[in-house]
Amino acid sequence: QVQLVESGGGVVQAGGSLRLSCAASGRTFGAYFVGWFRQAPGKERDFVAIISKGGGNRDYPDSVRGRFTISRDNAKNTVYLQMNSLKPEDTAVYYCAAGSSSYKEYRTTSSYAYWGQGTQVTVSS
Repeated sequence: QVQLVESGGGVVQAGGSLRLSCAASGRTFGAYFVGWFRQAPGKERDFVAIISKGGGNRDYPDSVRGRFTISRDNAKNTVYLQMNSLKPEDTAVYYCAAGSSSYKEYRTTSSYAYWGQGTQVTVSS
């Protein structure tokens, strides 16, 4: 099992940057792939980024590719999401999630067994 806690959210002006952290508790953190998702009011929870267990494979949707970067430090039990060139449309609650199977379906929420409580990101124009 693994427990996840997000931090680093806040209010930032358009064009600015934020770095989100996902701190995990539990042993064998390296046994999990980790994804970031976001959900705006009244909207679906959408895929943002994925990183494989060892950190060698990463992917992003077109909406954030080139602006967001996911990374992990298994020795620190932490996954990061660096967000640059933020836009008002990025405003949402951001969640990290961990899974141990179904990596080929990493864009879907059902592939993740563990979820954090989320952190609010607000981008002003």
